[in-house]
Amino acid sequence: MANKIRVIVVDDSALVRGLLSEIIDRQPDMTCIGAAADPIVAREMIRNLNPDVITLDIEMPRMDGIDFLSRLMRLRPMPVVMVSTLTERGADVTLKALELGAVDFVAKPKIGVSDGLRQLGADITEKIRTAARARVHRLAAPPAPGTAPAKPTTMAQMGRLSTEKIVFLGASTGGTEATREVLVGLPADFPAVMITQHMPPGFTKSYATRLNSLCRIRVAEATDGERVLPGHAYIAPGGYHLSVERSGANYIARVQDGEPVNRHKPSVEVLFDSAARVVGRNALGVMLTGMGADGARAMRTMRDAGSFNLVQDEASCVVFGMPREAIAHGAANEVLPLTQMAPRLIEWLRANAGASTSRV
Repeated sequence: MANKIRVIVVDDSALVRGLLSEIIDRQPDMTCIGAAADPIVAREMIRNLNPDVITLDIEMPRMDGIDFLSRLMRLRPMPVVMVSTLTERGADVTLKALELGAVDFVAKPKIGVSDGLRQLGADITEKIRTAARARVHRLAAPPAPGTAPAKPTTMAQMGRLSTEKIVFLGASTGGTEATREVLVGLPADFPAVMITQHMPPGFTKSYATRLNSLCRIRVAEATDGERVLPGHAYIAPGGYHLSVERSGANYIARVQDGEPVNRHKPSVEVLFDSAARVVGRNALGVMLTGMGADGARAMRTMRDAGSFNLVQDEASCVVFGMPREAIAHGAANEVLPLTQMAPRLIEWLRANAGASTSRV
């Protein structure tokens, strides 16, 4: 058998350390090689034991998880799975951790921790496996104190190009930051963007709020029945599927409960299937980093219906799963690095302004 994934658990709760160690050690392909109560102890363990992955609690004594993660990703980048709480503050801090380079996160229950973590065992270990294969990058030095991230500078508007087209974007592991990279590059009157990012309930509202503060277009969680308008991005709420429908002359968002598709809710497959069926040749598809194959088949259906599809290349992906599957299904018109996604979407829309936009 191949070498086991070597994991260090960092959490100030002895109960959680014990449970996570037990969950990890029950897997045939991984082993918990150490458990630390705080980042100071963890730092020595990492230095001495050289793990493949660490799980990291956010709120800990002596140094919180975010400070530790920031230092770790600057000095010794490695795959990290955050263990966060299902609270609004927990969501905000978790998003900060993903921005700093954490591969993924697990939301632990506020009450019933013992049973809750055991029920999450399969999810936790799957995320550790994904993290072990992820491509992590060294974090740049932090900006000087007091410098706020500036809103992007103005750029040429799209004009009438944006009224008929809709961009459909799917992403999973590594996708929160990849999606941000695409959206911040779009002008204020860009076509509507509908997004399914694999994320549990309780996190998508904070995510949308964060993106809205950074982008020229308006970003919000999608609500059922609202009109889909240019200059807006709509994010599938965690725990619900997002799709598009026609209502007279308008496109509307559908936010619905239902069974998981490809084990996901929201599922990229559901969004992309609706794009092929309802929007046809006026759709543009974007597949970003993520584990698995969710959305790959439906993206091919979009292409067959006349959409123009971009897929992220392997070198810029955190996890080259969903993009690889989309390429294998013949769904990609072009395969590009993440940094070229937004410019290419703008360029294609301008070049194809005269193309037929009759609705399907």
